Amino acid sequence: MWTAVLTASALAFALKFLGYVVPAGWLEGPRTSRVTSALPIALLSALVAVQTLTGEGGALVVDARLAAVLVAMTALALRAPFLLVVTLAAVTAALLRAAGWG
Repeated sequence: MWTAVLTASALAFALKFLGYVVPAGWLEGPRTSRVTSALPIALLSALVAVQTLTGEGGALVVDARLAAVLVAMTALALRAPFLLVVTLAAVTAALLRAAGWG
Protein backbone atom coordinates (compact mmCIF):
# COMPACT_ATOMS: atom_id res chain seq x y z
CA MET A 1 0.00 0.00 0.00
CA TRP A 2 2.76 2.44 0.90
CA THR A 3 4.52 1.67 -2.36
CA ALA A 4 1.44 2.78 -4.30
CA VAL A 5 1.10 5.95 -2.21
CA LEU A 6 4.76 6.87 -2.66
CA THR A 7 4.67 6.09 -6.40
CA ALA A 8 1.55 8.21 -6.88
CA SER A 9 3.16 11.04 -4.91
CA ALA A 10 6.31 10.87 -7.02
CA LEU A 11 4.27 10.91 -10.23
CA ALA A 12 2.23 13.88 -9.03
CA PHE A 13 5.42 15.76 -8.16
CA ALA A 14 6.95 14.90 -11.56
CA LEU A 15 3.88 16.21 -13.38
CA LYS A 16 3.92 19.43 -11.37
CA PHE A 17 7.63 19.85 -12.04
CA LEU A 18 7.14 19.26 -15.78
CA GLY A 19 4.59 22.07 -15.77
CA TYR A 20 7.38 24.47 -14.83
CA VAL A 21 10.00 23.18 -17.27
CA VAL A 22 7.89 22.86 -20.41
CA PRO A 23 8.58 25.81 -22.71
CA ALA A 24 5.76 28.37 -22.72
CA GLY A 25 5.57 28.23 -26.53
CA TRP A 26 4.32 24.65 -26.36
CA LEU A 27 1.36 25.69 -24.23
CA GLU A 28 0.27 28.83 -26.05
CA GLY A 29 -1.02 27.37 -29.31
CA PRO A 30 -4.71 27.52 -30.26
CA ARG A 31 -5.09 23.73 -30.25
CA THR A 32 -3.55 23.40 -26.80
CA SER A 33 -5.75 26.20 -25.53
CA ARG A 34 -8.90 24.48 -26.85
CA VAL A 35 -7.92 21.14 -25.35
CA THR A 36 -7.01 22.52 -21.95
CA SER A 37 -10.23 24.52 -21.73
CA ALA A 38 -12.42 21.54 -22.74
CA LEU A 39 -10.63 18.86 -20.70
CA PRO A 40 -12.15 19.70 -17.27
CA ILE A 41 -15.65 19.68 -18.79
CA ALA A 42 -15.08 16.27 -20.35
CA LEU A 43 -13.62 14.80 -17.17
CA LEU A 44 -16.43 16.12 -14.98
CA SER A 45 -19.06 14.86 -17.44
CA ALA A 46 -17.49 11.41 -17.46
CA LEU A 47 -17.39 11.37 -13.66
CA VAL A 48 -21.07 12.32 -13.41
CA ALA A 49 -22.04 9.68 -15.99
CA VAL A 50 -20.09 6.92 -14.24
CA GLN A 51 -21.41 7.83 -10.79
CA THR A 52 -24.98 8.10 -12.09
CA LEU A 53 -25.18 4.92 -14.15
CA THR A 54 -22.90 2.47 -12.35
CA GLY A 55 -24.21 0.10 -9.71
CA GLU A 56 -22.97 -2.99 -7.87
CA GLY A 57 -20.09 -4.65 -9.65
CA GLY A 58 -20.01 -2.08 -12.44
CA ALA A 59 -23.44 -3.01 -13.82
CA LEU A 60 -25.50 -0.41 -15.68
CA VAL A 61 -28.27 0.88 -13.39
CA VAL A 62 -31.14 3.22 -14.16
CA ASP A 63 -32.63 4.55 -10.95
CA ALA A 64 -33.48 7.77 -9.11
CA ARG A 65 -29.98 9.15 -9.68
CA LEU A 66 -30.54 9.34 -13.43
CA ALA A 67 -33.86 11.14 -12.98
CA ALA A 68 -32.19 13.59 -10.57
CA VAL A 69 -29.42 14.33 -13.07
CA LEU A 70 -31.99 14.89 -15.83
CA VAL A 71 -33.92 17.30 -13.58
CA ALA A 72 -30.67 19.13 -12.77
CA MET A 73 -29.76 19.36 -16.47
CA THR A 74 -33.19 20.78 -17.26
CA ALA A 75 -32.92 23.33 -14.47
CA LEU A 76 -29.46 24.35 -15.68
CA ALA A 77 -30.74 24.71 -19.23
CA LEU A 78 -33.44 27.04 -17.89
CA ARG A 79 -30.69 29.07 -16.15
CA ALA A 80 -31.86 28.31 -12.61
CA PRO A 81 -29.58 29.33 -9.73
CA PHE A 82 -27.16 26.60 -8.68
CA LEU A 83 -28.66 26.17 -5.21
CA LEU A 84 -32.08 25.59 -6.78
CA VAL A 85 -30.58 23.07 -9.23
CA VAL A 86 -29.03 21.05 -6.41
CA THR A 87 -32.22 21.25 -4.33
CA LEU A 88 -34.42 20.11 -7.22
CA ALA A 89 -32.15 17.18 -7.96
CA ALA A 90 -32.01 16.12 -4.31
CA VAL A 91 -35.79 16.38 -3.88
CA THR A 92 -36.34 14.41 -7.09
CA ALA A 93 -34.05 11.60 -5.96
CA ALA A 94 -35.57 11.58 -2.47
CA LEU A 95 -39.15 11.42 -3.73
CA LEU A 96 -38.40 8.67 -6.23
CA ARG A 97 -36.53 6.64 -3.63
CA ALA A 98 -39.39 7.13 -1.14
CA ALA A 99 -41.75 5.87 -3.86
CA GLY A 100 -39.64 2.73 -4.15
CA TRP A 101 -37.69 3.47 -7.31
CA GLY A 102 -34.22 3.61 -5.99
